[in-house]
Amino acid sequence: MADEQQSLLFEDPETPLHLLHLNRPLVFFDLETTGLEVQLDRIVQFAFIRVDPDRQLTEWKELVNPGIPIPPEASRVHGITDAMVADQPLFSAFAPRISALLHESDLAGFNAARFDVPFLQAEMERAGVPLEGGGRRIIDAQVIFHKREPRDLTAAYRFYCRKELQGAHDALADVRATLEVLEGQLARYSDLPRDVARLGAYCTPADDGRWVTPDRKFYWKNNQAVIGFGKHKGSTLQWLHENYPDYLQWLLTTELAEETRAMLLAAMAGNYPRKEK
Repeated sequence: MADEQQSLLFEDPETPLHLLHLNRPLVFFDLETTGLEVQLDRIVQFAFIRVDPDRQLTEWKELVNPGIPIPPEASRVHGITDAMVADQPLFSAFAPRISALLHESDLAGFNAARFDVPFLQAEMERAGVPLEGGGRRIIDAQVIFHKREPRDLTAAYRFYCRKELQGAHDALADVRATLEVLEGQLARYSDLPRDVARLGAYCTPADDGRWVTPDRKFYWKNNQAVIGFGKHKGSTLQWLHENYPDYLQWLLTTELAEETRAMLLAAMAGNYPRKEK
């Protein structure tokens, strides 16, 4: 098993976090996963940096065999494929060592509170080595960033137009400012599309083809349609049809996009959607 752990002792007073008082270790970490569903997806890579109160740093990174296929859309994000993790240990092999590394420590990361911490907790539970409690604190650099650097119209007007927005939250003042902000963005970024159709497409959030139908009731996982809401959340459409056909009948009585309704009717006839590779 590859071991990429190393310890570095910094004696320079300008070491990382020298402005932060530590009374116990602070462990920074990040996870790469097969997807975003805590109970369904799995970790494919982790990295930790433990900062002890004496400023000794311990770094550790590993690839993990998730035990399930890595969807192509996930591989496009982090670059990790099934072949890369085929010979790697399962997460359970690392769990005791992770528990020791995190012993009596606080945690830190970027978007850690909403994603990485819950994901790690779920994986540790499944491995039979639940994370200890003890009043563990979580430092999230993303939360600090969003609180200190607002991403509102006033901030955009200041950045792109080099002016202070007068009369913020007055409808007409906000609309005028938005127009000026867009002019500033077009002037600043020469590679932005110069026609409305392409600029509109650029502004539409990309989902890498994650959703099966426009109402986002089902998403693709391992080339199968998976329900994303309700008591059967995380189940494939085929499994629902084979085990709970009455539930599909009930779904048809709810408000659905026409594409979703057609998909359910087809599934009830035994024709299940498959995502084209």
